[in-house]
Amino acid sequence: MITPQTIEQIKNRLDIIDVVGEFVKLKKRGSNYLGNCPFHNEKTPSFTVSPAKELYKCFGCGKSGNTITFVMEHEKLTYVEALRWLAARYNIEIEETQVSEAQKLQFAVADSLYVINSFASKFFDEQLFNTEDGQAIAMSYLKERGFREEIIKKFQIGYNPQSRDTLAKALIANQFNKELLPKTGLVTVRNETELVDNYRGRIIFPIHGNTGKIIGFGARVIGKAEKAPKYINTPENDIYVKSKILYGSYFARVAIDKADECLLVEGYTDVVSLHQAGIENVVASGGTSLTIDQLRLVKKYTNNLTIIYDGDSAGVKAALRGLDMALEEGLNVKLVLIPDNEDPDSYVNKVGASGFKDFIATNKKDFILFQLEVMLKEVGTDVNKKSDLVNQIADTISKINKVEDFTKQQDYIKQCSAILKIDEGGLTTLVNKYKRDKVAKEEKKQQLSSFDDINAQLVEQPEDVLNDNSALLNVDEKHERNVLRILLEYGLNAFDENQRVADYVFKEMEGFHFDNPQLEIMLEMYRLQYRDGLEPSTKTFLYSEDETIRNLTIAITIFPYELNAGWDNLIDGKKITGQDNSHQDVIMSLNYYKLRKIKKMFDQNQYDMEHADIDGQMQLIKIHKHLKDMEQQITRQLGTVILR
Repeated sequence: MITPQTIEQIKNRLDIIDVVGEFVKLKKRGSNYLGNCPFHNEKTPSFTVSPAKELYKCFGCGKSGNTITFVMEHEKLTYVEALRWLAARYNIEIEETQVSEAQKLQFAVADSLYVINSFASKFFDEQLFNTEDGQAIAMSYLKERGFREEIIKKFQIGYNPQSRDTLAKALIANQFNKELLPKTGLVTVRNETELVDNYRGRIIFPIHGNTGKIIGFGARVIGKAEKAPKYINTPENDIYVKSKILYGSYFARVAIDKADECLLVEGYTDVVSLHQAGIENVVASGGTSLTIDQLRLVKKYTNNLTIIYDGDSAGVKAALRGLDMALEEGLNVKLVLIPDNEDPDSYVNKVGASGFKDFIATNKKDFILFQLEVMLKEVGTDVNKKSDLVNQIADTISKINKVEDFTKQQDYIKQCSAILKIDEGGLTTLVNKYKRDKVAKEEKKQQLSSFDDINAQLVEQPEDVLNDNSALLNVDEKHERNVLRILLEYGLNAFDENQRVADYVFKEMEGFHFDNPQLEIMLEMYRLQYRDGLEPSTKTFLYSEDETIRNLTIAITIFPYELNAGWDNLIDGKKITGQDNSHQDVIMSLNYYKLRKIKKMFDQNQYDMEHADIDGQMQLIKIHKHLKDMEQQITRQLGTVILR
């Protein structure tokens, strides 16, 4: 684990304009910066970055956060991965909390494998671009396949020469650990001590992890494979686990997010060809059955998965594998089969980018219905086989188990029962049976688990209860947010000679409370931190571990508009912008909040008087007078008359 001290050091070094500006073209607009949102397509900029508050918000799609969450969202990284990314950017040495010797060794091995892979990738690149064999053999083959140099460089495609140990000698010459080298799959041990290259005479496709580091390689023969396998892949090791990887996901993550669709193909060259054609929301499974980890990787970016495979029988069977897991993960799965014995690589080169996109758009087939269609052909008129098919389809439909997908499940039952020519009610009953069986199985599994494991399964992530569309907020919540805003922005400023703004706010707030429980929690958090001398600020809450608190902080403190400096020129003798109005802002914000509360107290008191006895009414009349005095005192400060 990264130490709190390191995390704090990273936070203190962050420059949100520097980080966001690497991915978004920003223009200064007043005290903020504006640009086109990287999370959705827009022509009119609505993505606002505040360097003072260290936050961003898109007023188009609603995405918001701080520097760390921006890196997490844009680069699709975990919190720890984002911290490491930022630490590397600012040359901050990461300190880890105390770990076991075994863990230290594991981390050291992983770091070494990354370094070796990085060196090897540069070596392969050098061999491809700067050697005679690389140009004559490998580059000519790649260009014959239609790959241009810019796409080759983007994916860092390289070449391992045919000679026995060119790479092995280079690795040894650079003093890499000989014991670790075979673990990378780059070299093989012969005669107990001799190291020889494992990918001789092959095109090399580096495989990138979520952070862009090279975690492994795929090595393809040049031309047709006869005796040797077409591809050799890195063996699984500390950093490369095949079941958790989709080739090209690092390059496709932003495009998938924007398109809200992931295209899944089989091979490396399919991915590279489609990227070259401008179709970038594509990844490859490597021709193996989809795993749950790969499906969850897709789900990080989108719920829509379109599988594009060859139209032969092997391609169909490959496509159908993993369907049930995809449905359980809540993915909307479509299937496209490429015609005429083509694959995505050859087909996009044949019909062009626009033709390929049109073909995909018009030939998507629903996965469940396609599976039913394929299986019906195999069943024919065999009654027993049809019975098995009905059970299999019911089992598949039962995997659609999320509450929000209930309507989708009912639609499948209706369509499948019509195709199978069976009773809809009967299929519904069968689907429900499979669902009950699954629940019973899960319950039994949980009973065998430890108490801690059960608790871990039952923990729910806090929901984002924030609705930061201010037009939908009620008046009370707007005033409550405004009180929090002045605390976050001015709380540590001096209010007068004797007290800070926070002291004044808490004194004026005595006897009042927020109706919104989340805002009340934030207010209490500020109060406790302030009382303990921690000097809370916008930044404190912006980097809270609680996502709801972070989102509320952004919604409270950033706005889509600000005063234009041109007002100072239009109104002679008045400095409108850049003026410190914090003192007046605090007083007015608190007074309007209290007036709103007093109005509600009036209404409640009036209702109570109408339903009270004589003694009760006398007491309530006193309360009415006290509230009236409070109201008049506030309105005199504001210079406002309240009409009823």
